[in-house]
Amino acid sequence: MKNILILGSTGSIGKNTLEVIRNFPDRFKVAALTVNTRIDLLELQIDEFKPASVVVKDSILAETLRKSIGSKCEVLSGVEGLIGIAANMDYDIFVGAMVGFAGLAPTVEAIKRGKRIALANKETLVVGGELITSLSRKYNAEIIPVDSEHSAIYQCLAGEKINQVSKLILTASGGPFLNLDKKEFCNVTVKDALNHPNWKMGNKITIDSASMMNKGLEVIEARWLFGLTKEKIEVVIHPQSIIHSMVEFADGSIKAQLGMPDMRLPIQYALTYPERFENNYPKTDLKKIKNLSFIEPDLEKFECLKLAYDVLNSGGCSPIILNAANEVAVDRFLKGNITFSRIPYIIKKALDKVYLSARYNSNDLDSIFQYDKLTREYVLNLPAE
Repeated sequence: MKNILILGSTGSIGKNTLEVIRNFPDRFKVAALTVNTRIDLLELQIDEFKPASVVVKDSILAETLRKSIGSKCEVLSGVEGLIGIAANMDYDIFVGAMVGFAGLAPTVEAIKRGKRIALANKETLVVGGELITSLSRKYNAEIIPVDSEHSAIYQCLAGEKINQVSKLILTASGGPFLNLDKKEFCNVTVKDALNHPNWKMGNKITIDSASMMNKGLEVIEARWLFGLTKEKIEVVIHPQSIIHSMVEFADGSIKAQLGMPDMRLPIQYALTYPERFENNYPKTDLKKIKNLSFIEPDLEKFECLKLAYDVLNSGGCSPIILNAANEVAVDRFLKGNITFSRIPYIIKKALDKVYLSARYNSNDLDSIFQYDKLTREYVLNLPAE
């Protein structure tokens, strides 16, 4: 029986993780859950999974939950609660399902305890790749990716030597705007951008998929997860989302991992590795697949993907700026404050202006937080047009 801490239990990855746990009640138990604001759903999760502790990031809502559930479980709050539960709770596997920069500090605490990290929070490695990888080596913490693309690569590399890899091939769906002319990006509505053709995800990730920033973040994440240079990390658009990613080896052989677009599969793999448990999820029927196609991404059209590759060249604090600027820009778009086409422009402005604003140390958490804060302040003050 493995005890699971889920950071972000009411989001898409969190809910799918609970579905996996629900399917294997003799294998997994929920130790703790955390949310930002969704205490209505959290209360239902408390009733079903009976965690010892929960954290609500919003302190006022945390107090509301305490009054509602009584003594059912401990209720903590704020960033301090998130960090504290990761640092002190009794658990075996830490599921980093919280979207965005906020997942970094709790993940660091889990790594320091040598826990298995089932990592869905790609921003953690984007902004703190050097810190996270060095800490995981120091504390012998196992990082198993939950992103379907990185999980696919992880599976393809099983039993292989990394020095015999010629390139990693990350697949991308292309999102809802694959066939839309770039000139129309300024007219894209929030509803349009949230209409992903293959996946059901949270709002922020779905917008990132539409701009292909999601794939850009995954390129940076892959660089740290697998220790390869950007020249060995390629992106191809695969609209069917059946092949989740591939690895090409020195002899020209390519290994691919296929499966239905179902996040329960990589989540289950991360929780059960190195075992594979039988499940009742829909299976891939190769006889029904009529076409598997691949397209080179247009980096002039999807500027966010190009920016991510540029950031890998720049190094230093630039991934932090890229991530923070994107998070704020996406939030502004979702609130109707800026157009969809404005997102890459804002990120470029931030990369140009914030870069030399402060001293940067890649192995210092405070330094990472400082650059994140500087970037957010700058982007929030940029005009809508």
